Amino acid sequence: QVQLVESGGGLVQAGGSLRLSCAASGRTLRYAMGWFRQAPGKEREFVARIRWSGGITYYADSVKGRFTISRDNAKNTVYLQMNSLKLEDTAVYYCADTSRYSSGGYLSQYEYDYWGQGTQVTVSS
Repeated sequence: QVQLVESGGGLVQAGGSLRLSCAASGRTLRYAMGWFRQAPGKEREFVARIRWSGGITYYADSVKGRFTISRDNAKNTVYLQMNSLKLEDTAVYYCADTSRYSSGGYLSQYEYDYWGQGTQVTVSS
């Protein structure tokens, strides 16, 4: 069983920065970890993902150039550095983990097995 514990959410003004962390425990073998978000009344959407071996990253167009996903293999932790935050970035952010191989690129929530509890990010004007 994998447990994912997120931290780092909060309230920030537009243009500010936040850093989310997600610590994984229970298993060290994984193919990828990702971040998704869900705003009120909207579906959960992909934000970013990192392949655990090699560290290859991929971002949603809406966050490209502003967000950076990274990992610390020794700590089994993935990070999401969020800069130049916009009002539309307000959402609950979830980290996700998978040990399954997928040819889909790990851009869909259905490619992930375990999820964190979510952390609220609120961007104010």
